[in-house]
Amino acid sequence: MADQYAQSREDNRPTEIPALRWEEPPEGPVLVLLDQTRLPAEEVELVCTDAPALVAAIRSLAVRGAPLLGIAGAYGVALAAVRGFDVDEAAVALAQARPTAVNLAVGVRRARDAYRAELARSGDREQAAGAALVAARVLHREDAEASARMAVHGLALLDELLPGGGHRVLTHCNTGSLVSGGEGTAFAVALAAHREGRLRRLWVDETRPLLQGARLTAYEAARSGMAYTLLTDNAAGSLFAAGEVDAVLIGADRIAADGSVANKVGSYPLAVLARYHHVPFIVVAPVTTVDPDTPDGASIEVEQRAGHEVTEIAAPQVPVPGAEAGGGIPVAPLGTQAYNPAFDVTPPELVTAIVTEAGVVSPVTAEALVELCDRSRQVTI
Repeated sequence: MADQYAQSREDNRPTEIPALRWEEPPEGPVLVLLDQTRLPAEEVELVCTDAPALVAAIRSLAVRGAPLLGIAGAYGVALAAVRGFDVDEAAVALAQARPTAVNLAVGVRRARDAYRAELARSGDREQAAGAALVAARVLHREDAEASARMAVHGLALLDELLPGGGHRVLTHCNTGSLVSGGEGTAFAVALAAHREGRLRRLWVDETRPLLQGARLTAYEAARSGMAYTLLTDNAAGSLFAAGEVDAVLIGADRIAADGSVANKVGSYPLAVLARYHHVPFIVVAPVTTVDPDTPDGASIEVEQRAGHEVTEIAAPQVPVPGAEAGGGIPVAPLGTQAYNPAFDVTPPELVTAIVTEAGVVSPVTAEALVELCDRSRQVTI
């Protein structure tokens, strides 16, 4: 049975936001998550004691963002192993919790494979559980390191494309430390520009319907002391037309073998706007987001979410056990059907560059991505 509970956090935190952590209290190991559905109104943590609780947190978006989902998935497998639950069952449930973000399945697989390998070697389930936990911690550390390298590569690319500094960057959804073991993906590049005095303005898309930009990116930008301005998604076109955007920086939930990029819905329109206005459209994501088994954009499964997210507006609130989904303020007539894809897909010809910890791909082609992934594997080995 899923077991998760909330605990309030009233102390002031530094700029870095610990989105999740592994703890081992006397009553047994737990995975502690910052509940992102409650931000920015309050900082509350969810304490998950088993994989079903983590699955529920993933589906509710309490924990979200492709790199962090990979880390969470790995820790979820370790949690099941350490607490003596069925590891394979937990791995399947976790990997299927959200279909579009490939990092989730990658993280689950790494921890599960480590568990299986040690179990086959020693026959000791306790040692196998320890191996799964080590794999999760290694992935967590690798993501933090990847984040730092992406920031370096991304800032260098910005300076190359836009010499002179004073960058005005538009971003969509949330790509900072709330989605990463480090300081994020696209947001980490903007943060690096800010620290070097080369960020003039961060334009933050509100990102409807769940407002990850308004609630989360603005929250992170404010904590970091960045110059930022929030806008509704449908105001982006006028911003481009006014010549106020120098570059677009987004993350990715899956990058197909041909370079097609699945990201938060609303990303594709930004790519079209950027191309028309001759503005660089840059994707920042770790190599684990590249999925060679997905041949093209049409093959990416796009998650469809509940219609009430569109037909209602819900402020961050304390979840009530047993309460029905929704419960927000209606903004459409009762019974209205809603189209609510969580992601859209941008074709590679609209992507100026893909920035990873292993380097930059530009132009974006299938051949270049294969070379990048091969280079990354050689470095890892």
